[in-house]
Amino acid sequence: MKFSRRDAVSLSFIVFFIASSISRADQFPLRGPTVPGKVAELRHGLACAPEKAPLAVKRAIWAGNQLRKRPYRWGGGHRSFSDSGYDCSGTVSYALAAAGLLRVPMSSSDLLHYGSSGRGKWITVYARNGHAFAVIAGLRLDTTAWNSRGDRDAPRWHPADRPPSGFASRHPDGL
Repeated sequence: MKFSRRDAVSLSFIVFFIASSISRADQFPLRGPTVPGKVAELRHGLACAPEKAPLAVKRAIWAGNQLRKRPYRWGGGHRSFSDSGYDCSGTVSYALAAAGLLRVPMSSSDLLHYGSSGRGKWITVYARNGHAFAVIAGLRLDTTAWNSRGDRDAPRWHPADRPPSGFASRHPDGL
């Protein structure tokens, strides 16, 4: 069988696409810490997914754990899910992508239109122009400092909702 240059280019593209898809899928965790019940728990900064949560919810939580030691970087996580630092919407996008709920990173303005309106049963994305965060199984994944000690902004888990005043609430369908 003889390959033309066009066939070789097409085959190269297909191989590249498959390889990049596999490597992207491999960057997200397949397992992580769990706790009994339906509510996530925070243990020493690490989120433990509830055993009774859907797998997509668990994967979003485990992905959030991967980012908790990464620095805040404006625009981080927007070109690719693999980055050296993440901003607010890059952090939310990463968790949603790990759950299979998002294909490309979204800005906070784009997240204003994500999924369906209102709070979700398991995942709620709060967005406004300039900031976004998510509440997943009762824990908040956010980049804003969680205390008044002057800690730097970075992707972190927090034990409670922040007041959603001024934010649109959105959720993935079914979750």
